[in-house]
Amino acid sequence: MSPKKNNIKDFFKVLPKNIFSGFVVSLIALPLGLGLAMASDAPPIAGIIAAIVGGIVVSIFGGSHVTIAGPGNGLVGVLLVAITSLGLESAYAAIVCSGVLIMLLGFFRMGKLADFFPSSAIQGMLAAIGLIILGKQFHIMLAHKIKREDTLDYLIEIPFTLNDAIHYENKGLIFAALAGIISLAIMMFYAKLRNKYLQLIPAPMWIVILSIGFSYYFELVLHENNPISNQYMISGIPSIQEIIADIQMPLFSKVGTISFWSSVVAITLIASIESLLSIKAVDKLDPEKRRSNVNKDLKALGLATVGSGFLGGLNVVTVIARSSVNVNNGATNRSSNFAHATFLVLFIVLFSTQLTRIPLPALMAILVYTGYKLASPNVIRKIFSIGKEQLIIFFVTLFVTLKIGLISGIFAGVLATMLIHIIINKSVLLFLRNVLKPNVLMYEEADDEHNFYVSVKHFCSFLNYYKLKDKLDAIPEDHDVIVDFSLCSFVDHTVMENMHNYQELFKKRGGHFDVIGLDMHDTDSEHPFALRRLLPVPNIIKNNLTRRQTSMEELAKDYDLKYNSENQKEVGYLSSFLFFNTKEIDHIYNQLSYKNDSLNIFDIEFSEGEFIAKEVIRSTMLHIKLEKGIPEFTLDREGFLERVYAFAGFKDIPIQDHSDFSRRFYLLGDNEEAIKAFFNDDLIHFFESNPYYHVESNGNSLLIFGKERLASVKEIKGLFDFGKRLKDVISNI
Repeated sequence: MSPKKNNIKDFFKVLPKNIFSGFVVSLIALPLGLGLAMASDAPPIAGIIAAIVGGIVVSIFGGSHVTIAGPGNGLVGVLLVAITSLGLESAYAAIVCSGVLIMLLGFFRMGKLADFFPSSAIQGMLAAIGLIILGKQFHIMLAHKIKREDTLDYLIEIPFTLNDAIHYENKGLIFAALAGIISLAIMMFYAKLRNKYLQLIPAPMWIVILSIGFSYYFELVLHENNPISNQYMISGIPSIQEIIADIQMPLFSKVGTISFWSSVVAITLIASIESLLSIKAVDKLDPEKRRSNVNKDLKALGLATVGSGFLGGLNVVTVIARSSVNVNNGATNRSSNFAHATFLVLFIVLFSTQLTRIPLPALMAILVYTGYKLASPNVIRKIFSIGKEQLIIFFVTLFVTLKIGLISGIFAGVLATMLIHIIINKSVLLFLRNVLKPNVLMYEEADDEHNFYVSVKHFCSFLNYYKLKDKLDAIPEDHDVIVDFSLCSFVDHTVMENMHNYQELFKKRGGHFDVIGLDMHDTDSEHPFALRRLLPVPNIIKNNLTRRQTSMEELAKDYDLKYNSENQKEVGYLSSFLFFNTKEIDHIYNQLSYKNDSLNIFDIEFSEGEFIAKEVIRSTMLHIKLEKGIPEFTLDREGFLERVYAFAGFKDIPIQDHSDFSRRFYLLGDNEEAIKAFFNDDLIHFFESNPYYHVESNGNSLLIFGKERLASVKEIKGLFDFGKRLKDVISNI
């Protein structure tokens, strides 16, 4: 059977599961689409149109697998400004133009755009969006419509709205406010009811069902009108025939104005950032561990936005909350996105008249809860735990966004991050000189086709992180990767957070991703995402262990070892090894000791050359104390350089009857006879059947290491196992 038939068979096999997942998502998308549209001052149906067009177009042309497309939370504020300043038809034109720009971002492969914004600034922007949503919809949730110029004024008015709601005398307003309060309670506490049958219907849909049921109870049972005030009921939901007949064409008459293009740029920026962040987050949830083609997705989202704008809908973005529900309900491919759009069409065709029975405060409660989640105090606590400087970036972005606008806010966050980096490094020149420097070297290690080593030098921040990301994205996730920051003087929070994301990704897909070289860097926080700067004095003892050091502590417990992270200068026992004859040892650190220090694994810093030729090298080595004397020798893998050494008089010692060993290994030593006698069959078979290491004897101890760089925790385990077994073989000679 051909692969194509297999793919079709697999598609239909999982189709029922994806249809069900799409149905569950549509139950959330329906009330949320209505609410987001009304919060943006657009017709309620505009949010549903965006979800339908997005679901169909992105499922056909997109590059992601389990994401859901539709109207986004982040665009409420900027769409509200656009509709208020431009008018509805001109705002649709701005939406169409933003769709074209988003498509161009995809064609120009600008999916890396999100990587140029600091994590804390993005968090600040999202929190500001949350406060904008919460501030403006809270009053409607309590049946108290107000009109203010500034978002902060809406937030300041909240206590007064609460006071007014307590003293309502109008029955219609009391019932409207109760609908909002009960709906907010459902959103807050529904997730705690862990009943598998209840959970089939998400909380927002329960609000819709209960609201419609409440309306029918008064109409059919009590034969009374709905007690909720008419001004707080949804209105203007057209039938499918009316939607088709009343499609409003975008009005491009204001295309030459600054306000028009500022709205287009704002919509494009927020839509693309929200989508890229959501795609990145959903990829982590994908059960099949696939990576989305973000540029292809941007093209599809842009095309869907153009279509939605022409049909009277809002912008189409990738949405994280609905995508998460999609994954949790068993979705495996884009057919679930298509199914969610199909069910929305059925809802509008069959039940559009029923939607007018939903109270406006009930829908606003959904948005208030969404806004609270974006601006939750937990977000602030998390950022504070990463570092105080991140809190400054967060609040600068948040307040500028609230007072001026989204574009100003995100750029204020970028500027604040740059200034803080300059202050922390106490040098403008260091920052400017290195900020865009090519600072990443990657190669596939010759002795292991599945092992990649990436060295990052000088300075790594959100502005040049894309250089590192480009290298890492080229590596299959089922391979082993070592990212070495030992030659990097500064690593910021955005980079540290992304390194953590890569570690999680590679772990899920069967690979191994190790970050090394941060043991000599200082940090003001114990959080693994905290920014790191290289200590000017390397022997300062730090209280905060890196992730690698924490893993070494755990390794010590598992293998019955002693772990000491502190720097140690007393390393005279290493100077007798030939390897260090022309090198100067500074210190060792991160020491793992076994059985009275008979085996010691440690990181070591040493230097070669002097003055301008001086090179500082950090590596991981194993030192083994032996119970008896053995010949002095050096054993290395045979290579081109070793063959050149032969011409310089360094003679490889051949071992009789072991031609394969002599061909693969380069053995040096002054006492050739003693060395030949020492290398018996067991020792030779041991070396032939194990990974290559540099092994050196000074007569009473061994020095062993793999590569002249810091080892990952996985490599440390392999080195320890090799040394322990080698010692057992030598003790039996």
